[in-house]
Amino acid sequence: MKRSLINFYAVILSTCGLALASAQVQSSVRSFQQTAISPDGNRAAWVQDTVSPDGESGGTSIYVQELKSSEAKPRRISAAADDKTVSEGGIAWAPDSKHLAFFSDAGDHSQSQLYLADIEKPGARKLTELAGSLAEAAWSPDGKSIAFLFTEDAPRANPLNAMAPETGVIAQKVYEQRLTVVDLVSGNVRQISPPDMYVYEYDWSPDGKNFALSAAHGTGDANWYVAQIYTLQTDGGSPTPIHKPHLQIAEPRWSPDGKSIAFIEGLMSDEGFTGGDIFVVPATGGAARDVTAGLPASPSGLHWQNPDKILFGENIDGEVGVSTVELSSDTVSVLWTGPGTLTDASWGATNISLAVQGQSSAALRSNWDHPPEVWAGTVGHWKQLTHANDGLHGDWGEMKSLHWISEGMKIQGWLMYPKEYDPAKHYPMIVVVHGGPAGEEHSAWPYQFFNTYELSARGYFVLYPNPRGSYGQGEKFTQANVKDFGYGDFRDILAGVDETVRTVPIDRNRVGITGWSYGGYITMWAVTQTNRFRAAVAGAGISNWQSYYGENDIDEWMIPYFGASVYEDPAVYAKSAPITFIKNVKTPTLVLVGERDGECPAPQSREFWHALKTFGVETELVIYPGEGHVFNQPEHQKDAMERLIAWFDHYLK
Repeated sequence: MKRSLINFYAVILSTCGLALASAQVQSSVRSFQQTAISPDGNRAAWVQDTVSPDGESGGTSIYVQELKSSEAKPRRISAAADDKTVSEGGIAWAPDSKHLAFFSDAGDHSQSQLYLADIEKPGARKLTELAGSLAEAAWSPDGKSIAFLFTEDAPRANPLNAMAPETGVIAQKVYEQRLTVVDLVSGNVRQISPPDMYVYEYDWSPDGKNFALSAAHGTGDANWYVAQIYTLQTDGGSPTPIHKPHLQIAEPRWSPDGKSIAFIEGLMSDEGFTGGDIFVVPATGGAARDVTAGLPASPSGLHWQNPDKILFGENIDGEVGVSTVELSSDTVSVLWTGPGTLTDASWGATNISLAVQGQSSAALRSNWDHPPEVWAGTVGHWKQLTHANDGLHGDWGEMKSLHWISEGMKIQGWLMYPKEYDPAKHYPMIVVVHGGPAGEEHSAWPYQFFNTYELSARGYFVLYPNPRGSYGQGEKFTQANVKDFGYGDFRDILAGVDETVRTVPIDRNRVGITGWSYGGYITMWAVTQTNRFRAAVAGAGISNWQSYYGENDIDEWMIPYFGASVYEDPAVYAKSAPITFIKNVKTPTLVLVGERDGECPAPQSREFWHALKTFGVETELVIYPGEGHVFNQPEHQKDAMERLIAWFDHYLK
């Protein structure tokens, strides 16, 4: 064992200077956080990372461009008086399409505030003086006030970030995200939602007298999974409950005639990664109606085009698309589908930004061979608006969609070829399992963190399966792994491995597996169920569902999947726990995790590593200081990928 680990570290040293050419490509990519089209469809705004004179990224900037002039150039909108680096974003157009609200830390780099800019004039007016997290600005229909979500003294922006250290007497402090409104004439700032309620999303009613909310009482991160639909008058008071969902909800949107509220409901394992069916409920309350029942896709973002038609973004068979549904007949019409990603923000829901007239739109688009850019135009006929990444291509191989049958179900996945592919050779392959489980692997440009496309540059095939439990095949498919973690979903993955090995030149004796979050769990599970994987790397995995229940910070997500709490039905949790079958493991397994991960806590990784060590399995555990569920420090991102590649190179080459 010691000799193997010495060799492993030798591979790391040889890897550092050679393996990560694709990481250098990634560091050159200019990223986009958001795009928004003006209500009249004549302008597009976007948020882009800022490049300092030394070539390093620092902060973010807002740009606006006219769409009807081919000669138009983007103009920067900023609260900063000079060219100093600031972080600005969260853009929201005024109804007049001439003013823009946004958040900026121009006055204090430790605190963002809400600003208002006239896009024809330099500078911006500060509207707030608050301490905490501000997000999701939206104008009132009459343009006289702006709403936003405010969490006073928020300790972190979202559950993916590192948790604060827990020491001393542990008492749960609740930080409520409240709906807040600023009056543009008086400057008065009012928190209008109750102090004991956390508001996740909202939408103004067409007459500006009410809000539709997705909200829950109590702490934010965990209770998103039990949020309900409410309405709330703009002058405050008690929210009126409109709909208590069976599962999770997102995207509450008021109809143009004010009579209905649409939303997406479905089994969602992560806030912000939306998928399900579209429901419509009367704004005064009553029975909600599923208007996309049986749809073989997963709606993700929605917009009313008129009182009888909703346009929505969707995940569909490994791709993304835009469709409409007519409420009078529940008729769904596909407008466009394609590979890659389509979103109005940097991560999460598949969606577009749509103008009030319902035709012009803007979106961030990318695929495996084209970095993100802003595109604008009518749906399906977008034209590239920005050219920040022109000429930059990935240092990896081609990516192809493939399908296979598993227990009578059609399963889709993506296969990335080795960069220098020679069909006369046989190659090793790595299976990469996505997080979630309610998510979908797309053929998208990769994130900087956990960029497994780098394996292609090292001469691997890389398989990205979308097994049952994923988005893209309809809500029945997404719910197919309820009370069945590690069984049907894992058999789908193994069937994909069989199909891939059968059809392309892969050495079946040199196959590895990895993943992060749910993918890390499946990796841990895989090595307890089979010896066919020669090596494994488990990132932020879950080894013991019973102990995990009391350790994680978002335990409400587990009830819909397991049917009960661990205290009520411990057996259903033990059934799917890798630790239950730990004696079966023979596969060398590297384990990676952030020190303060609230979603998949580090003790889960340590428990798995400790058990492997006890039974003499080759293993290594790396806990990254100060990191949460997603690593933010570039040196930690780089180190994790170097270790992953070195581990697979050592055991598979």
